[in-house]
Amino acid sequence: MRTWIRDPRAILGEGAERGLIVEGTRIAARVGRSETPERVDAVFDASRHVVLPGLINTHHHFYQTLTRAHPSAINKALFPWLVALYPIWSRLKPNHIHLATRLALTELLLSGCTTAADHHYLYPAGLENAVDIEVEEALSLGMRMTVSRGSMNLSVKDGGLPPDSVVQDEDTILADSERVLKLFHDPKPGARIRMALAPCSPFSISKALMSESARLAGLYDCQLHTHLCETEDEERFCLDMYGLRPVDLLEETGWMSSRAWLAHGIHFNAEEIARLGKAGVGVCHCAASNMVLASGICRTCELEAAGSPVGLGVDGSASNDSSNMMEAVRHALMIGRLRYGADKVTHFDALRWATEGSARCLGRSDIGKIEEGREADLALFTLDEARFSGAHDPLAALVLCGAHRADRVMIAGEWRVVDGDPVGLDLGALIAEHRAAARDFA
Repeated sequence: MRTWIRDPRAILGEGAERGLIVEGTRIAARVGRSETPERVDAVFDASRHVVLPGLINTHHHFYQTLTRAHPSAINKALFPWLVALYPIWSRLKPNHIHLATRLALTELLLSGCTTAADHHYLYPAGLENAVDIEVEEALSLGMRMTVSRGSMNLSVKDGGLPPDSVVQDEDTILADSERVLKLFHDPKPGARIRMALAPCSPFSISKALMSESARLAGLYDCQLHTHLCETEDEERFCLDMYGLRPVDLLEETGWMSSRAWLAHGIHFNAEEIARLGKAGVGVCHCAASNMVLASGICRTCELEAAGSPVGLGVDGSASNDSSNMMEAVRHALMIGRLRYGADKVTHFDALRWATEGSARCLGRSDIGKIEEGREADLALFTLDEARFSGAHDPLAALVLCGAHRADRVMIAGEWRVVDGDPVGLDLGALIAEHRAAARDFA
């Protein structure tokens, strides 16, 4: 079946002015300005739509959708924010993870996101199969996912930040990491599910766990992920705990490679940026949560110039407090201009970070761009709302005027959002069920 996505109002794809041909799960061809394809089986009229590659979210904590705008954590910086929420999150049960994952993925999907990476690192008793639950929900919705098997093995008694109730010992973590890698990780192009190993952050993990996670990642050909250099508190903790700055900790534990991508990456110095870029370590820019927690501003332009892939993430829904990738694009543009100047960060930069850059962070060359051979993951937006009236540049309007909901979303050649609604899902019923579950954390 060859489908022509025909004559879009605008498209983020060089040489695709008249659209593209989707065949099976992939993009078979771009249709240039003066071209007409010879053979098509179906046509989708995209004349009302602005077409983007599917957006890619490279950092999230799905479970946090249940604790948005929580009174215990409002108006706090990262460390006191975490200390306030850890005991609340320790009450998570499997049904909470089912609903939180389904809601987060649906919210992302409606914003034009086709691939998401979630970092789940909380394992209170009874939640040992959290990864299995996330995989089940992603497959049910048709979303691509990199499911990061997170971990914490340093609690308060060990000098770490989290309470004993949410951490696991190193042997348990590594055994389960191998289990889920064998069960779910698919390194092939076009994969729906990939795994990553994700020790949480320097203030909750041991050096041995980081080193062993890197060894396993090499053995199973998967990515590595962690929070790094998010706050100055973290930097001081690393120096006190290990006698190392965070980037030196990466170096000592075998993480300085393109296999790794980092969440936040705010407090690097120039020498560290050069080292990260040379190694090809990716950085996920989480503009909204960095502003909410007043953590600082990621040095996106310097990192990208040094050679580091830069992607975007919404971060946890208790620190953003949204799971919307188009909002993440706009936030990245605005905070980037505040740091670098109005002419130094463009809407094309922010959109590139959310697509090609994010794909590189996840170690994928099969998504993130409209070109032949890539997966047919697309986000189509209309400009029919009042917020767009009077806009002259359609691609710029998506970012500058604040697009937040896609009209159509395609993943692997199949429509997953039609007329602004998720296919095969009762959104109202999901919201009601999720809202009821959130009351368990009041």
